[in-house]
Amino acid sequence: METFDVVIIGAGHNGLVCAAYLLKAGYSVALVEKRAVPGGAATTEEVMPDAAPGFKFNLCAIDHEFIHLAPVIEELELTKYGLEYLWCDPVVFCPHPDGRYFLGQRSLAETCAQIATFSPRDAQKYAEFTEYWLKAIRAMTPMFNAPPRSLLDIAGNFDLSRVQDLFSVVGSTNKAMDFVRTMLSSAEDLLNEWFDSEILKAPLARLAAEMGVPPSQKNLGIGTIMMALRHDPGMARPKGGTGALTQALVKLVTTLGGKIYTDQPIKRILLDGDRAVGVAVANGTEYRATHGVISNIDAQRVFLQLLDPADVDPAHADLRDRLERRIVNNNETILKVDLAMSEPLRFVHHQHRDEFLIGSVLIADSVRHVEIAHADPMLGRIPDADPSLYVVQPTMLDPSMAPPGMHTVWIEFFAPYQIAGREGTGQFGTGWTEALKHQVADRIVDKLAEYAPNVKTATIARRVESPAELGDRLGTLKGNYYHIDMTLEQMVFFRPLPEIANYKTPIQGLYLTGAGTHPGGSISGMPGRNCAKVFLQSQRSLGARLARWRR
Repeated sequence: METFDVVIIGAGHNGLVCAAYLLKAGYSVALVEKRAVPGGAATTEEVMPDAAPGFKFNLCAIDHEFIHLAPVIEELELTKYGLEYLWCDPVVFCPHPDGRYFLGQRSLAETCAQIATFSPRDAQKYAEFTEYWLKAIRAMTPMFNAPPRSLLDIAGNFDLSRVQDLFSVVGSTNKAMDFVRTMLSSAEDLLNEWFDSEILKAPLARLAAEMGVPPSQKNLGIGTIMMALRHDPGMARPKGGTGALTQALVKLVTTLGGKIYTDQPIKRILLDGDRAVGVAVANGTEYRATHGVISNIDAQRVFLQLLDPADVDPAHADLRDRLERRIVNNNETILKVDLAMSEPLRFVHHQHRDEFLIGSVLIADSVRHVEIAHADPMLGRIPDADPSLYVVQPTMLDPSMAPPGMHTVWIEFFAPYQIAGREGTGQFGTGWTEALKHQVADRIVDKLAEYAPNVKTATIARRVESPAELGDRLGTLKGNYYHIDMTLEQMVFFRPLPEIANYKTPIQGLYLTGAGTHPGGSISGMPGRNCAKVFLQSQRSLGARLARWRR
């Protein structure tokens, strides 16, 4: 048994960020991770060493936008620990079936000029639409970088320019009401309201659907913010892959004296009376915590699997039932395909230029195409008759991720975690099998080949990870890498539930961080930083000092 001030469950990037802030504040910290490598959804690994030696793949997250809205990189001085970001420009390429395409540059003006080639009106409206969302982003960022119930922290994050942005969006009754209406709308409604061209609406709908819902989903109009983020602050990738962010955080944490224990799946959280005092792992080892336990895994697993009902119910009689019945995970996750290639993709039907491959490649033929791709998984259906895809060729920006002259392809395909009619069969009872996942991957490659035919002739090796396998690797319920859906009723001070939305829980000394807490999933580090702030504030309170004195 080893004892630390704080024990963190899970060494995902938010857990590592949280640990770094606590270590800098003088606390001893241990992170306990189930996998052999830290990072959670932020890893880069050589997963086909025999078939494709030297090829490195991002196994989940790849394009980073939100972390550039946070002060994490600067405050933790991660560049000193090897972190270097490579900025994408262009940021999006979406080929249309008729031979035209949408090419989104980091520059708003250049993007509008490209849109004007097929619709001058849409180019003008796109500029207005993007400027609106950029002001909204600048106004909301102070709220992202603070605990959701900490009004003083939120207010402290505002400067004059952000106040001006806030008033430009909600500064009058009519503006405020229109903003509320926008938030309550669907992405599809907003795109139809603003634009005419399917060639523009389809990629914007596909990016909006990265929230994990179809574009017709009401209350998620904010999904249309995604392209604006690629203009400002922009979209970047760590040199060496997403795992380079994790590596920098690991170096920082270990340099500050933190301990990271891998291959240590948590069996239970240890309590002394009504207080969390550590964790026990599967092999029987215990890691004790004198000040607190912080979970980087979702609240449902914490309270429904790692704690005894007899310990939870006295602290909050309804919490377990509310977590089980009120949290929404709509069954949508991803089937992941990684390709090792001898040459880059060639979009021969679209006047191919290598710059098309710098950012994200979206296979989104229409808004309806995107709708089916995200609506079917919710019903347990696999939308592989005509797949919609999110494709990245990271080696065009970062050749270090493959042997000289070689390339990798990263493909995200939304699919159901539980296949309807196949309950209780296949991998973890989800209906997925080895044969089925490769059958779906074949259709994915066929679809991509309609646009880039050489994907079939240039592929050296392929790895396919089913939704069931992804969920098991990440340790997420229903394969949901956001922990819980990013829907409006599960955001800000509702995430994951109002009573545990400020990172604290009814169990004394037990805190939550990670994608299932404010401000949500994606690579940002914000949940880790915000949780560290709440923990440190709680340790400075008079009540905490008296409790420590009594102990």
